[in-house]
Amino acid sequence: MSNDPLVIFTPSGKRGHFPVGTPVLTAARQLGVDLDSVCGGRGICSKCQITPSYGEFPKHGVTVAKDALSDWNSVEQRYDDKRGLKTGRRLGCQAQVQGDIVIDVPETSQVHKQVVRKRVEARDITLNPSTKLFYVEVEQPDMHEPSGDLERLVRALRTEWDLPELFADLDLLKTLQPILRKGEWKVTCAVHLEDRRIMQIWPGFYEGSIFGLAVDLGSTTIAGHLCDLATGEVVASSGIMNPQIRFGEDLMSRVSYSMMNPGGADEMTAAVRDGMNELFAQIAEEAGITQDLIMDAVFVCNPVMHHLFLGIDPFELGQAPFALATSEALNLRAAELGLALHPAARVYLLPCIAGHVGADAAAVALSEAPGKSEDLVLVVDVGTNAEILLGNREKVLACSSPTGPAFEGAQISSGQRAAPGAIERVEIDPMTKEPRFRVIGSDIWSDEDGFADAIADTGVTGICGSGIIEMVAEMRLAGLLDGPGLIGSSEQTGTTRCFLDGRTYSYMVWDDPERPITVTNRDIREIQMAKAALYSGARLLMDKFGVDSVDRVVLAGAFGAHISPKHAMVLGMIPDAPLDMVTSAGNAAGTGARIALLNTKARREIEQTVHNIHKIETAIEPRFQEHFVNASNIPNAVEPFPILNTVVSLPDVTFNTGGGGGDTAGGRRRRRRG
Repeated sequence: MSNDPLVIFTPSGKRGHFPVGTPVLTAARQLGVDLDSVCGGRGICSKCQITPSYGEFPKHGVTVAKDALSDWNSVEQRYDDKRGLKTGRRLGCQAQVQGDIVIDVPETSQVHKQVVRKRVEARDITLNPSTKLFYVEVEQPDMHEPSGDLERLVRALRTEWDLPELFADLDLLKTLQPILRKGEWKVTCAVHLEDRRIMQIWPGFYEGSIFGLAVDLGSTTIAGHLCDLATGEVVASSGIMNPQIRFGEDLMSRVSYSMMNPGGADEMTAAVRDGMNELFAQIAEEAGITQDLIMDAVFVCNPVMHHLFLGIDPFELGQAPFALATSEALNLRAAELGLALHPAARVYLLPCIAGHVGADAAAVALSEAPGKSEDLVLVVDVGTNAEILLGNREKVLACSSPTGPAFEGAQISSGQRAAPGAIERVEIDPMTKEPRFRVIGSDIWSDEDGFADAIADTGVTGICGSGIIEMVAEMRLAGLLDGPGLIGSSEQTGTTRCFLDGRTYSYMVWDDPERPITVTNRDIREIQMAKAALYSGARLLMDKFGVDSVDRVVLAGAFGAHISPKHAMVLGMIPDAPLDMVTSAGNAAGTGARIALLNTKARREIEQTVHNIHKIETAIEPRFQEHFVNASNIPNAVEPFPILNTVVSLPDVTFNTGGGGGDTAGGRRRRRRG
């Protein structure tokens, strides 16, 4: 055997001796080298491109002669003329081994290629999708050996691709015979490997692609990412408001709606599925594809959304012990859920962690991997229902906290969704108490030349979530707002921007006669409630972990990407930590859904991980209420926030003239020991 040429593959380093005349693709398969092919070595798909290397390789102990591979052939020439091959590249199915050779498999030719994510701190995704394309040549029917066309197709896939026994739905059977004959018994099949199902067939070699959807079904918004299952690339993304909002902005009001109204749960299920189909049509149009090319979908959602999407009454989630109908991962058919995708499309729902900690938290755990972290990391997915994870290699704890929709601009007098014209960044001068701000759609600050022209089309329409956080924190820093959350009068603050508004004071941000933008004391209360719920959840997990501080904080959620760490800490949304250790993970739940879509091994990984996460139910924890009361102060009534105090100086002001007290020194009181 040692007389046979030595073939060495890089970057894997795999090597073996093969007889002269062995195609490179065959050698790669026998060694288990990651070299792609859809056409089974027929020189049609060009997925198996390789780059041979010639010359001296002391490291490998070989010298590669110029004739170590067979000559360039007509199949390669035809492909090069039609599509173009990079200089130095060969087709692995055509190039045959003639002598010792070193062969590089470029990343684009690897089956389990890495999909490099734009976000640097996140892990890359190994491409291993559920649904792949396979080209086969099927035996023609023979009167002497009667068998069905489907059986011969399945046999060809088993023989040529080593696939297990496969099945097909009735829809496919209806089209099978004309397609086989049109392709002259040569067809390309899309096969769902998890479900062992032939999804679709095309006559001849199909040069297009197939797609999958990663969907983050939130209480307020639904976001979808359309991915090419062959490359892992996100080809289109879109989002819509969750149509269930009309039944209640927060989860518990939706649970109440289903309790109070016969058929209410079914109504909400129909609404969310209609919304989904609207979103899918939007995404397919943006990508320029038909919806029947979407063959796989992964969904992440909180437990109430999970049940309402599946058509399960969330009644039990409205009362202790908050029992889920199922917490396991689910594999379903899109048709069962009334989703307008490929007729045979499959749907995978990530597992839920507990009654109020859903598949969205599981997706965040998959994306951010706190269980693989050396240091103690707190991951906060900020939304209407915040998911909070705390952990390291030792263990991971999880809880959810009902923050409500205030951070998303709802229930705030001038609040709105993030859209052009919404205030997103704020600074208030601590001396003059004058605000300056920036709105979405313009890079010019409100006190700079050109601002009026920049907002001519949109105007200043309101304040979005990130703007609200900065606004309240800046008001606290400028001495317009005290620790317990009262806005001072014009006499107390020294600015006429603070004006009497009913029984409390409000702050005038934008004095436009048609559309004034103000911050009211009720707005402050809404933010205090939301941030106290968030902080209390995090603090409760820290108690359970036995720690008083964390090493780093990751703000997840589409909204988390826009939050200023300094302002979040002044507000007391998150525990005290070095500002450079507070990072954004963008939409981590959506990213987790995308990982599960593109890598089926990640599905097994998260199913296992979820079993190892310790769930904490905030609703029945006595200390949650205590933390909540303390965290209602800005930043906190008892927590000292020493790191924050080295960065900012919080004014020691109090505007309370009639009881209600609390610590007014901006949370700088030392915590009692013991």
